[in-house]
Amino acid sequence: MTINVLFLAAEAEPFVKVGGLGDVAGALPEAIHRISEKFPPSERVDIRMVLPYHFAIKGKAFKTTLLGEFDVQGSEKDIPCQVYQYDGGAFPVYFLDGDPIDEKSPVYSLDPINDGYKYIFFSLAALQLPGFLDWRLDILHANDWHTAAAIYALNIRPKPSQHLVATKTLHTLHNLPFMGYGTQQALTDYGLPPTNNPVLPEWARHAPLPLGLLYADKIVAVSPHYAEEILTPEFGCALETFLKTRKSALTGIINGLDTEIWDPENDPLITQNFSRQTLSKRIENKRHLQSQFNLANNDRIPLLTLVSRMDPQKGIDIALRGLAYCEDQSWQAIILGTGTPFVEDMARQLETKYPDRVRSVIDYDNALAHQLYAGADLFLMPSRYEPCGLSQMISMRYGCIPLARATGGLADTIQNISRTVNGGTGFLFSKPYPSAFAQALKRALRYFYKPDQWAEIQLNGMQIDFTWENSAQKYVDLYKDLIKKN
Repeated sequence: MTINVLFLAAEAEPFVKVGGLGDVAGALPEAIHRISEKFPPSERVDIRMVLPYHFAIKGKAFKTTLLGEFDVQGSEKDIPCQVYQYDGGAFPVYFLDGDPIDEKSPVYSLDPINDGYKYIFFSLAALQLPGFLDWRLDILHANDWHTAAAIYALNIRPKPSQHLVATKTLHTLHNLPFMGYGTQQALTDYGLPPTNNPVLPEWARHAPLPLGLLYADKIVAVSPHYAEEILTPEFGCALETFLKTRKSALTGIINGLDTEIWDPENDPLITQNFSRQTLSKRIENKRHLQSQFNLANNDRIPLLTLVSRMDPQKGIDIALRGLAYCEDQSWQAIILGTGTPFVEDMARQLETKYPDRVRSVIDYDNALAHQLYAGADLFLMPSRYEPCGLSQMISMRYGCIPLARATGGLADTIQNISRTVNGGTGFLFSKPYPSAFAQALKRALRYFYKPDQWAEIQLNGMQIDFTWENSAQKYVDLYKDLIKKN
């Protein structure tokens, strides 16, 4: 029997993207649809995606059709919800609209009250969509706090239609600290009271993400290591004790990478294309960067790069301080990103301190990012926590060896090198300290001066299959397991 899946998200490429969820929601459902097409008809997955009809989407040239309207019950009156369907694409995509999806507000606002009314309305409307479409729903697949209320409502309220009688739920957890706190009034106004379940801390009993995690039939963290980390005080955000009660429902699946966009052999944004078979051509990208940024043109000086949002979570300060510990070593560094002002200032100060070897570009520049992946020797990723991470996958695909903290998806995707290469793909350090970063950098630089071993590490990383099909198959297997339990 075909498995019907409704995939709920706040953002998705190509419609609207703010953060990493946009990449995942833009790629995972399509990959599931793509691999499902190869299954026998009776085993296929009919996956459909639903998004809020954000103003940012309406402002683009996507052609849609109005399918109709239904009411969502509010505290004082019913609120009309309009259903639109995207006219393109390989699988169905719906947009839900209504007064709470305020045209003036961005996808995510700084006002949790405004976001609360928008996303609780959207979550409840999404639950009514299968009935509107006359479509049996087998799996409701939610993402982060913005759609977690759908899981909570499905479990505590009467089913809005017979199409949801046997529906199972799966929640993908992208970033635990963002729980939707501050949306309590919206939950109340839409008839979703606090839970009195004692397994949740009292402060979490009326926040969307914990409520969704409480009732989800399956919880999927975006990497196996992150699934383990959130059970600890360091990463559990004070929910680790509760999450241990859900351990049997918890698993981890690494996100994939769009290997058409990130393809060094065909990337139009880099100076010199190359592949595993033509790795020797890659050096032209490094030479171009050294000339572009007025750095010493020397193939044997290792070029480091850091491409990131400048946020404390990303541990940029760890790397910037750690580089100063390595001033006795020969290296150059190009830093690209924007974000928290004090981190931006640290990057500028490092350039001022080392004007002959550091360049800090405080900006978002996609074309430069591609060139840095293609030309730098080492990619720095010193994250304090990193649920999955995509940059380390991109860097390995481009022969830019990652140096990262052993956390979350970084620990899952980078094979650490210590005394021998032995299949390794990068360099990891454990403690979030500049000294630990510096030790790992010095270890990496020792390998840089051994060209044959360095090329071996590059080739090891470039051959790893990070395509979305691998992740998609694991999700399909979970869908099948959930259906078997009906």
